[in-house]
Amino acid sequence: MTTVAAPGVIEPPAPNGTKRGSLTRQGVGQRLAALPLYVLALSMLAPFYWMVISSFKTVPEITRSPPSWIPQDPTLNNFYDPVWNPDVQNPGHTAGLFQRFTQVTGGYWKFMFNSVVISTSITIGALLIASLAALVIAKHQLPGRRLIYLLIIGSMMLPWQVTLIPNYITVSNLGWLSTYQGYIVPALAKAFVVFFLVQYLQSLPDELFQAARVDGAGEWRIWWSVVLPLLRPALAAMAIFVVLGEWNNFLWPLIIVTGDDSMATLPVALARLNSNYPGAQNSGVIMVAALIASLPTVIFFLVFQKQFTRGITITGLKG
Repeated sequence: MTTVAAPGVIEPPAPNGTKRGSLTRQGVGQRLAALPLYVLALSMLAPFYWMVISSFKTVPEITRSPPSWIPQDPTLNNFYDPVWNPDVQNPGHTAGLFQRFTQVTGGYWKFMFNSVVISTSITIGALLIASLAALVIAKHQLPGRRLIYLLIIGSMMLPWQVTLIPNYITVSNLGWLSTYQGYIVPALAKAFVVFFLVQYLQSLPDELFQAARVDGAGEWRIWWSVVLPLLRPALAAMAIFVVLGEWNNFLWPLIIVTGDDSMATLPVALARLNSNYPGAQNSGVIMVAALIASLPTVIFFLVFQKQFTRGITITGLKG
């Protein structure tokens, strides 16, 4: 049976000479192809959602089986429970997060402060040092620079765990255990950041640096006024990787914090919270601690998301 169009109605041709029925099939195929992406996103967001809702559940609701996916009686007791009394055993109440770590001035916020100071210092210092090293390797005729560059790349092949004992002995001999410099100084050397920035700088014309020298700029002025502005997208991309790596670093802070809990970072505090207060009754408090620890990294990524994407894209195209 042939369908005839109404008089005066002109049907638009199908794009690229395809039949109309194939457009619908193509749309269905695209949605089915995207299904694994939605499943992956759901599997990644589900633990975060469970952490958020568990932070506002009461102790009986957290231990309920089967679990509830929406808090039926939201509460802030996991943050601070005014009813809790250390002298009275009450299975429905427990010390909130801000009622723990009383041996540390500032409690849990002290660990947050330590993580912010350490992560920020390492990120800024590592990026500045890596940009200087990348400039010398990419744009200076330094004797042996290729060998040095190969050694830097080769160090990426070694597991970072092999440096724990040498670094610990060095830090201990310097008297830097449980200090900020013990955290920061060993973490300033980032081979991957140097490698990343070298690839970016090698794509820039040498005439740009020669023109700056002709205008009377010294090497430090060239680095500060020419190199750093041009490296801004790449530095933003690397900053996210460095910040996340140092914020979530657990093993090195656990090793160098000896007897002084006030110098612990958030990952170490979370581990001690879980070990010192075991049991399902403390699950809500642990979820609150994890939620507070994760929020700064989420906010940081959302703020610098465009710079991160731009840095990865530009470097990939130029590399």
